[in-house]
Amino acid sequence: MYPWGPTGAPVHLVHARGIEKAHGGRAILRGVDLSVDPGERIGLVGPNGCGKSTLLRILAGEEPADHGVIDHQGTFAMLSQVPHLPGRTVQDALDEAVAWHRELLATWEAAVAAHDVERAGAAQDRLDREGWVIAHKVDAVAEKLACPPRDALLSRLSGGEARRVALARVLLQQPDLLILDEPTNHLDADTCEWLQGLLTGWRGGVLLVTHDRYLLEAVATRIVDIDDGVGVPYEGSYTDYLIGRAERQAQLRLAEDRRLALIAREAEWASRSPAARTTKQKARLLRLEALQSVRPIKREEQFQLDLRTGFQKGGNLLELHGVCKRYGARTILDRVDLVLRPGETVGVLGPNGAGKSTLLSILAGRLSPDKGQVVRAPRLDAAILDQERTGLDPSLTVWEAAGDGNDHVVVGDRSVHVASFLGRFLFPKQTHDQKVSKLSGGERARLLLARLMLHGANLLLLDEPTNDLDLLTLQVLEEALLDFDGAAVVVTHDRAFLDRVCDRVLAFEGDGRVVAYASRQQHLAAIAQAAAERSPAPVVPPPRSAPATPKPAARKLSYKEQREHEALPGQIEALEAELARLGEELSDPATWQGGGEQARALSARAEALPAEIDALMARWAELEERA
Repeated sequence: MYPWGPTGAPVHLVHARGIEKAHGGRAILRGVDLSVDPGERIGLVGPNGCGKSTLLRILAGEEPADHGVIDHQGTFAMLSQVPHLPGRTVQDALDEAVAWHRELLATWEAAVAAHDVERAGAAQDRLDREGWVIAHKVDAVAEKLACPPRDALLSRLSGGEARRVALARVLLQQPDLLILDEPTNHLDADTCEWLQGLLTGWRGGVLLVTHDRYLLEAVATRIVDIDDGVGVPYEGSYTDYLIGRAERQAQLRLAEDRRLALIAREAEWASRSPAARTTKQKARLLRLEALQSVRPIKREEQFQLDLRTGFQKGGNLLELHGVCKRYGARTILDRVDLVLRPGETVGVLGPNGAGKSTLLSILAGRLSPDKGQVVRAPRLDAAILDQERTGLDPSLTVWEAAGDGNDHVVVGDRSVHVASFLGRFLFPKQTHDQKVSKLSGGERARLLLARLMLHGANLLLLDEPTNDLDLLTLQVLEEALLDFDGAAVVVTHDRAFLDRVCDRVLAFEGDGRVVAYASRQQHLAAIAQAAAERSPAPVVPPPRSAPATPKPAARKLSYKEQREHEALPGQIEALEAELARLGEELSDPATWQGGGEQARALSARAEALPAEIDALMARWAELEERA
């Protein structure tokens, strides 16, 4: 699948050296070195605007580097945040993704016809590995990713639909190297679990940018942090990275403090020494210049998000009683009940298109239910952050969007200058005149969070708030919600976010049913239990009755076969229980931690069990006939 060197050692799938890139007068990448080997899965992390997506585009050849060298071996495919899909329809885009399979079949046929044994053998080996028929794989991936109908026009797809088709394409291309920029955006939690398992077992290399911490923990074998324009590698998982980075930052701060103290001492000497013109003292001055020329470490930028309004907790903020909503013949919400109280955060789970955004629109008052009652407290003040980030006018500047054209904003009970306020949210002065349309997805999200803070709402309705956020901003948002004195309803696919901030979850379970659970884990346990109950019950041999007419003589069961016949129902029942338990374990994110070795073993066992159960059932039927 991927190349090997003359000694049998794997060749780098991509090897980048000294990559530099500047936008305007700002250096984004200052000499990044990065390589990906077969079997490696590398997570690329860093704050918004540090150059992660830029580096991916450079590695994929979509954008030139100012300086540096890149070597590729094997094939690669990239998922961009704004994908470009070939063809006219979804079918065209998927067909183009598997063109390699048609070419491989043609190569094999031509080699066989030409009696080229070596070329035919190589093509046959890959066809044996990838499959001689690709249509079922296309159907399976498209279904898992909830792609639009095959005849849907690409020009009419929403951003989320286009992203899911693009992700299906890169997976179907079966490249040696997968380059993925925020692959979980617009995916529901179940699909994220499926993608996690797929990437953990990917035979080639994976290079991904993601804010999904569970995905990073389960998939990544190495983390590369883009820190002040250079790539800093950390071996191991996301947890290993957090520990290693904290240790590195502590060492850098200590070294920087020592350097600054030495500069201060040398500068003091230089300012008062009358013998500075001697050869020995000139050398000391040169050392001072060298110390001053060292690039200082970049202090980690942080900001505070305080969503509290001083709201006095009391009665319920909002209630839904028997709320129903239909679109045509389809039921979106069926008799939904919900009570929101100050100080709680409710998570919303469900597949794409289930009706999560419709629920938020009803809670916000943007949409009316067909039936049922919505009771709002007189003091209710709701604010919504939707997926499309429509709260920002793209024609405005950052300054205008933050202050609505004013020079000052009110934060709590204090008047704050807009420049100072934007600085709190990591918008330096040179960005204040920048148009909102030119901001990255993460910068837009950060600006919207700033506006939410100014709004002072006591009910926050957040639709996929984690999309495009870097890990630092994600943690800041989590802390703000944990301290929030109002109520929040959060629709998100981010499993770690749900587990950390939500007091309970609502799950869309089909046909408009919305069920409340204490946690996401309880929801997963309910799914596993339902799956176990749907599995076939063990076959219990029916009671035997005396035959009405004599049977033809048949060979009776031996003593050993009688014991086997009696034990088989229990053995079948035990295997079916094991299969149900494996389903529960594979649904638990903890199973996928530590590189996924345990998960792969459990998956292999789960795949083998049905055949074992069928074999025992056939044996029981055979012995039952003779009993």
